[in-house]
Amino acid sequence: MTTDLVRHYADGAESTRLARTPHGRLEFLRTQEILRRFLTAPATVLDVGGGTGVHAEWLARDGHAVHLVDVVPAHVDAAAVLPGVTALLGDARRLPVADGSVDAVLVLGPLYHLTDPADRARALAEARRVLRPGGVLAAAGISRYLSVVEAGANGALDADLVPSVEAVVATGRYDGHVGFTAAHWHTADELRAEVRAAGLADVEVYGVEGPGWAALDAAGADEFPRLVPAALRCARLVERDPLLVNASAHFLALGRAPSA
Repeated sequence: MTTDLVRHYADGAESTRLARTPHGRLEFLRTQEILRRFLTAPATVLDVGGGTGVHAEWLARDGHAVHLVDVVPAHVDAAAVLPGVTALLGDARRLPVADGSVDAVLVLGPLYHLTDPADRARALAEARRVLRPGGVLAAAGISRYLSVVEAGANGALDADLVPSVEAVVATGRYDGHVGFTAAHWHTADELRAEVRAAGLADVEVYGVEGPGWAALDAAGADEFPRLVPAALRCARLVERDPLLVNASAHFLALGRAPSA
């Protein structure tokens, strides 16, 4: 898996992923917004699978001490030059970090790349291990409904694509049919259960983009400044609504390590 990820991210596109499309820009704004609710005081933050440091950079500007771990050497090199950020090579399933040593762990990329449930469990157990009592875990997942919403909105959902879309909705096994690499896509309930099983308490799952993200892409980048205020309000209104949370493209599960 590690070799496949290094190859997948070799083109450097990860550094601009959250700026290339309207829905990516919405994802970035909402991820900031949700994380800032939980990281209200300067904290030691471990950014696991943090890529080139897209989130580590603003977290460091906010005053947090950010340590990034990523499996892709080029990502580590890019993140290491960011002010206030340290970076090292490592695997989410075997973190090179001491027990109980950080205030917050972000697992914003690894889970969907870990297609084996046992590997996801190991990554979440590692995140729990390195958290101090009362520390915050933020774990991201991709919604199983991403491609049905996207392909249904942009006209790509033809008869040939239907079996792949049906399969990912039913099983979470994503085969790469709308780009990206093979991955596991979650439901909100599934992600919540995996985080709880790792020993985190007070787990809540938030829909990041809300149901309006595909409309932003359809309208185009030029319309983003006009439409994004309403899209943000929409996402906030239904971010934990059990009937609409799965319409987001991404989830954030937030939980805490039990206090000692």
